[in-house]
Amino acid sequence: MTHIILSGIFVYPVKSLSGISANSWPITEKGFQHDRKWMLIDNDRQFLSQRKLPKMALIKTALTDKNLILSAPDMENLPLPLDPVEGEIINSGIWHDQCAARSVSSEADQWLSDFLKQECRLVYQPDDVIRPVDPHYAKPSDKVAFSDGFPFLIISENSLAALNHQMQLNLPMTRFRPNLVISGCPAYAEDNWREISINSIDFRLPKPCSRCSVPTIDPETAQIGKEPLTTLNRTRKWQNKVYFGQNALHDQCGQLTVGDTVQIKSTGEKQPPL
Repeated sequence: MTHIILSGIFVYPVKSLSGISANSWPITEKGFQHDRKWMLIDNDRQFLSQRKLPKMALIKTALTDKNLILSAPDMENLPLPLDPVEGEIINSGIWHDQCAARSVSSEADQWLSDFLKQECRLVYQPDDVIRPVDPHYAKPSDKVAFSDGFPFLIISENSLAALNHQMQLNLPMTRFRPNLVISGCPAYAEDNWREISINSIDFRLPKPCSRCSVPTIDPETAQIGKEPLTTLNRTRKWQNKVYFGQNALHDQCGQLTVGDTVQIKSTGEKQPPL
């Protein structure tokens, strides 16, 4: 019998910038430690993403014990403190939410504005700021940093393999920006999962992930193509949206490590019902 295991861990310190692949990572109340703790905002204090600025994909992130480090082509590396304490509080918009965020530094703002050729600011979510998850899908105690809406995105390796087979391409998992990659299950098995457990951490999967244009952006070049949205429109469309992967919420803090066993605790009807 094939064991279902956690085969990939990805953390995205800055919303919509390049992520980090990890072998093991701690989970806090808001999700993976440092995941989407930072984001870029424009002059209207609204969040920026690759949807508007594909070049954001070219900015790499790294984490040390004390610093977030940004790097980009033809730019000097920029080390930033993990816990900014002196910046001003800016009420920042992310989708339908308004979140208190702390500015990081004028140096960071200039570095990012120079590379992206657009004025922007880097902000950070202080630990004491509470951003709740949509109550239609979550418990009152669920909270999240600057992710679109949920702390985790789960995708199985075989779902991507099936999609790549339909496209006759070999797009990498990084296109889809998951946090948790699962192996050992059939393609789109995650569509039926409602509750799973990994290393004694329980996850609820209340909602499939509707996809925007970001997966059409090559993370290595920032060039935009037609796939995978063309194929997803044909194969994974429901109520005028396309879906790939499952959003997830967690019930405990702890540590996840690649190779951890995944237990399927409850299943339900396919979401979306394809």
